[in-house]
Amino acid sequence: MELTRREKSLVKALATRNGRRRSGCCRCEGVRAVRELLDNYPELVKFTVATERGLEALPGTAPAELRIVSVREFDELADTVNSQGILTVAAIPPDADDRAEGDFILALDQLGDPGNFGTIARTFRAAGGREMWYTKGSIDPWGDKAIRAGMGAQFGLKMRRFETLEDLAKRAAADGFTRFFIADPHQGESCFKCEGLFSRSVIVIGGEPNGVLGVCPDAGRVIIPMPGDYESLNAAQAATIIIFESVRRKLEAAGK
Repeated sequence: MELTRREKSLVKALATRNGRRRSGCCRCEGVRAVRELLDNYPELVKFTVATERGLEALPGTAPAELRIVSVREFDELADTVNSQGILTVAAIPPDADDRAEGDFILALDQLGDPGNFGTIARTFRAAGGREMWYTKGSIDPWGDKAIRAGMGAQFGLKMRRFETLEDLAKRAAADGFTRFFIADPHQGESCFKCEGLFSRSVIVIGGEPNGVLGVCPDAGRVIIPMPGDYESLNAAQAATIIIFESVRRKLEAAGK
C-alpha cells in the first residue's frame, strides 16, 4: 500500500513535540526500534514506512500496515542522514497511573539531552528496571533522538511525568518508596556501600552541567568514587554504574 498524503503529513509532524502532543503518536526510526515495537507492542503500531532495502533488513514477517516508498521519499521523512530505510508510527503509551512497583524508582530531573535520556532508558530496561520517572524540563522521551538512543526501550518502562521533583517525591512516598537519594558528583556516600540505596527507594539523576535542580526534602546523597580525581561523568554513564550496582547486589544475594 502506498503512503497517503495524510500519513506523510503525520510522519513529518511527529518530528516536533507539538505534533506528537496533538496526535498522541511518535515515530520510531531504525531496524531495532521498529523490531522492538512489532515484536512486543504491536497494538501500538499505526503503520510502518520502509524502502525495499529497509524491509529486507527487518527480520521476520513483514508489518501488517506497511507502506513501501522510494529512497528519495523516505529521505524526505527521515530524521537521520544515513537512514536504515524503515520507521514506524506508533501511539504514545499514556503515563502509568497504577501503584509503583519494584525495588527502586529511577528519577530524571530536568535531563535535557535526548541521547542521555534514551541511553538511560535502554540501560534501565536491560537491568530489569520498571519505574522511570522524570520532571518537567526533561527532554521528550518520545522524540526521535531519545527513541533512537533507547532503541524503543521507553515502551517497556512505566514512564511518569511530574511538574516538579517535590511532586515526584510525594507520589513515590505515597506508593511506599520512602528513601530518596540524589546522585551527586562531589559529595555523599559511595554508591557501592550505601545499604539502603535500592530498598524501596528513589534515585535521582540530574542533567548536565547543573545536576539535580529540583527540591527533594530529606534526600541522601551518593557519589561514584573516582580515584582519577576527574570532575564528573555524564548522566548516562553515572546512571549506568548505579543501575548495574543494583544488579550486582541482586546476583550476590542470590549467590551467583
